[in-house]
Amino acid sequence: MSLTNFPGSGASPSSPQLPKVTMPALAEMKRQGKPISALTAYDYATSRLVDEAGIDLILVGDSLAMVVLGHDNTLAVTVDEMLHHTRAVRRAVRRALVVADMPFGSYHGTVAEGVANAVRFIKEAGAEAVKVEGPRIDLVRALSEAEIPVVAHLGLTPQSVLRMGGYRVQARSLEAARQLRADAHALAESGAGLLVLEGVPREVAAQITAELTIPTIGIGAGPDCDGQILVFHDLLNLTFAPAAKFVRRYADASGLIRTAVEQYREDVEHRAFPSDAESYHLPGRKAAPSYSEEVDAVVNRDALQDLGEFGA
Repeated sequence: MSLTNFPGSGASPSSPQLPKVTMPALAEMKRQGKPISALTAYDYATSRLVDEAGIDLILVGDSLAMVVLGHDNTLAVTVDEMLHHTRAVRRAVRRALVVADMPFGSYHGTVAEGVANAVRFIKEAGAEAVKVEGPRIDLVRALSEAEIPVVAHLGLTPQSVLRMGGYRVQARSLEAARQLRADAHALAESGAGLLVLEGVPREVAAQITAELTIPTIGIGAGPDCDGQILVFHDLLNLTFAPAAKFVRRYADASGLIRTAVEQYREDVEHRAFPSDAESYHLPGRKAAPSYSEEVDAVVNRDALQDLGEFGA
């Protein structure tokens, strides 16, 4: 059990107080030509850092199946698991728009079943929009009619990995590119407020972005989309796998964490941790100089008084 203060709310003292991001706000960013930043996040700590860094949209992606739960693809993650992680993210976020991925199987039956599952993400987990993969026009229309903001997703759709025979770039032929454009327009007309384009040629994504009134968010779709998204773990080299072509690694968190953990292990093995200054003492014993300064910050006073029975 940790005695460290880890508040459940409140922004960092250094973080700017920016207005809440909404779906209409993202549409306005497109109109103004302002790029939209987006990242995935799956827990309280990382989503809080992402939010305080000023990211506009946080996706609780079903990619957590792979980068958090260790599955080979996204298909195994359940609605309950996605709800669990969405709740954690929502507790941390103050500014960014929180979007929850609808996992495989949660909207692949009837439209009514898809709407019912989407409602759970809004009511039970606090999501502000849901994301669905593929040209599911009827579902998007029904979600919009139910007042549920929708993020659509076309191109390389990871939940279709078995049908595609792997993670392959899509819309490379003229016919496939035309179909992608038609699907994008149909989704926008059905009420989708945002469109993710993944793993498609830059030229195709640029044309769709120019034609649609709703924002496009690219991942492996070139720089001409209205915004970009990456998986948090890809960004920080936490995936234990070679990066895809479109991934830029901005830091090596795996190296940092590994070094820190190895140093901790060595300190424990050599009895260098904990030190006297990092230990509590019975009343009356002379403590390290920093003890009196730290005790008020980290120790419950009632618990400290209880230790008196062990004193001289």
